[in-house]
Amino acid sequence: MDANQPPESHLHLRPHVEEHFTAGDVVRDVVIGMSDGLTVPFALAAGISGAVASSHLVVTAGLAEVAAGSIAMGLGGYLAARGDADHYERERRREEAEVVEKTSAAESEVLAILTAYGVDEGAGVAVVEALKRQPSRWVDFMMRFELGLERPNPRRALGSATTIGGAYVAGGLFPLLPYMLVGEAARALPLSVALTLVALLVFGIIKGRFTGAPAVRSAAQTVVIGGIAAAAAFGLVRLFD
Repeated sequence: MDANQPPESHLHLRPHVEEHFTAGDVVRDVVIGMSDGLTVPFALAAGISGAVASSHLVVTAGLAEVAAGSIAMGLGGYLAARGDADHYERERRREEAEVVEKTSAAESEVLAILTAYGVDEGAGVAVVEALKRQPSRWVDFMMRFELGLERPNPRRALGSATTIGGAYVAGGLFPLLPYMLVGEAARALPLSVALTLVALLVFGIIKGRFTGAPAVRSAAQTVVIGGIAAAAAFGLVRLFD
């Protein structure tokens, strides 16, 4: 045995494990719920602060809005996810019928897709023949590569509703917290502004860590976009006050 040859145990390379972010739907739901939760209740509370002196009234109205908003946002997330699932099932049924009733057209579509990926005709024909022996896999192929659709998680609708609604509640409590601690609405308002901006900043940093975006850029975007949304909503509330 060659003395320079590494031991046999060293010849076995560690398996390559790719780490990909797979919680995109959850993060999207949190972003939707938290962003609205931080801005809409803040705008409502800020607008009411100019009309009433007591923080108690602001908190009451704010909590009512948070409750209603979380339900509405959660329901919207549920219906959107159910819509995605229904759309997938309709398209799958159409593809299942197509591979049976329009087999030649479906074969041509597979060859066109493979050609676009650089697969030569001979290899493409072999793939078509293999798929024809497995109709379900053929439909899976068409759903993914022709239509760009992935089968939705059957529990996605309920999970989306819960995540968006919960994130809305969590976000909505930040701008209301100063009003819970300070009895005078006018004094609580600047504290609410500061706390909301800090919450947007921290939320942006956390979002950046989860999505892989630079933390500073993500935080800046969240603060700017959330700040503009909050300012616009606040302006509308004051306009009609």
